[in-house]
Amino acid sequence: MKKFLVTGGAGFIGSNFIEQLLDVEPTAKVVNLDLMTYAGREENMESFMGNERHQFVKGDICDRNLVERLFTENDFTGVFHFAAESHVDNSISGPEAFIKTNINGTFTLLDVARNDWMEGPGKAKSGKESARFLHVSTDEVYGSLGKEGLFTETTPYAPNSPYSASKAGSDFIVRSYFHTYGMNVVTTNCSNNYGPNQHDEKLIPTIIRNAIRGKDIPIYGDGQNVRDWLYVADHCSGIQLAFDKGRPGETYNIGGRNERTNLYIAETICDLLDRMEPKENSYRSQITFVKDRPGHDLRYAIDATKIENELGWKAKENFESGIEKTIKHYLTKYQHYES
Repeated sequence: MKKFLVTGGAGFIGSNFIEQLLDVEPTAKVVNLDLMTYAGREENMESFMGNERHQFVKGDICDRNLVERLFTENDFTGVFHFAAESHVDNSISGPEAFIKTNINGTFTLLDVARNDWMEGPGKAKSGKESARFLHVSTDEVYGSLGKEGLFTETTPYAPNSPYSASKAGSDFIVRSYFHTYGMNVVTTNCSNNYGPNQHDEKLIPTIIRNAIRGKDIPIYGDGQNVRDWLYVADHCSGIQLAFDKGRPGETYNIGGRNERTNLYIAETICDLLDRMEPKENSYRSQITFVKDRPGHDLRYAIDATKIENELGWKAKENFESGIEKTIKHYLTKYQHYES
């Protein structure tokens, strides 16, 4: 039986991934390690908590004794590392937690895996030759783009927030374990995800929640900041492909080729809500522009050519199809809480 460690599996992307992993690996066991901070939710795990092949462990990826015990007990042949502090606004007000979790936590996981899987530099232990560490990162490590161009795997790192700086640091540690120790690692850098289970504070859930509750819909600055939006299920399939078929030591950018301004996002959601949950006035009347946050990157956009050509990945959802599914999910969620 294959045994995988998934960190951060109670969070947004991690929970969607575990649901998929249990399906595509029908005999595998998944150990889900999550500290259950603000991003981890029990409700995110409802679809698989009763699955006998899933084991939930509440704990910190920085706790080396715990991580070592899990490796000893489970004989892992794969790690999917999602766990991270990821809210940019929170990193501005409290950066220390981001350094601790994203850098120190990633180091702890990598080093325990190295000791468990490797005899020495470039030499895997017997039975661990195919053991792999998949590190999930972000396009924010590349900094900000102008109006033209795309982030590629060779774009120089230029992080502009404590969050993106901490993720850049973790990426470099993962890279070093390949080049120094020969560990079988793969890194993925994704664009902005959206879909079921995303934390309520993020942009799209905030727009939907405030809209249906009759509150102001806050948009930073003039709303012209651009992001490349990726439906979470498409991201998860890309991660699985990178783990299964990616070359050791490589980085794969995963993006949806769906560049949209924040204002477009808000207006599109409002227009869909006008149709799905109509009221007297258009939801657009609730859009309000607020003071921009410090260091707000103008534009992110990923070139996903490498993973498309090498591994055959392709996003199934465009933004307009994915956002309608997302709105339906959150309408059910928020209306349930208010009933």
